[in-house]
Amino acid sequence: MTWILASTSPRRKELLAQAGFSYTGFNFELVAPDIDETPKANELAADYVCRLAIEKAEAGLILSAQFNQPKVLGSDTIVVLNGAILGKPVDAEDAKRMLTMLSGNTHEVMTAVALTDGQQTLTRLCSTHVSFCALSAADIDAYIASGEPMDKAGAYGIQALGGCFVKSISGSYSAVVGLPLVETRELLACMMQQN
Repeated sequence: MTWILASTSPRRKELLAQAGFSYTGFNFELVAPDIDETPKANELAADYVCRLAIEKAEAGLILSAQFNQPKVLGSDTIVVLNGAILGKPVDAEDAKRMLTMLSGNTHEVMTAVALTDGQQTLTRLCSTHVSFCALSAADIDAYIASGEPMDKAGAYGIQALGGCFVKSISGSYSAVVGLPLVETRELLACMMQQN
């Protein structure tokens, strides 16, 4: 049996290693699935993020044929404000738009995790509320100039400079970073019990 992480995110790699720390000899391989992340018409945020996690895991399974009994974990994180999904910004202007919207408001971060072995797919959805302090135009411009927002859902990373803007969170910190530890451990344990 080989555990596979269907992601090249250094944050998810680090979190999966943490999630498996208590399992003897736990290690995993990495694959880089490429899926279409376009939301479907009228797709609810929770359905969208769960679908992407499953599609990443399934695409990762196809890329893992060379491994012995691969068990592939896929994950996706989105930021939702007033029902609108804020994905990764397409450019600096888009990042500025998102950060302006988040300023002084509470938004929801949804992270879905899917684990598949080709026979069964297990999923978990974790939702966390994050409140931002009010941001000045100078704060936003300086943050965008750092380059950090450009590959992050909602244009910020809580684990780095973007954490300066987070007034409070209610839920899972690790899910906001990109992989909910408790839910991921539950999936690993379920898959282990069934093999």
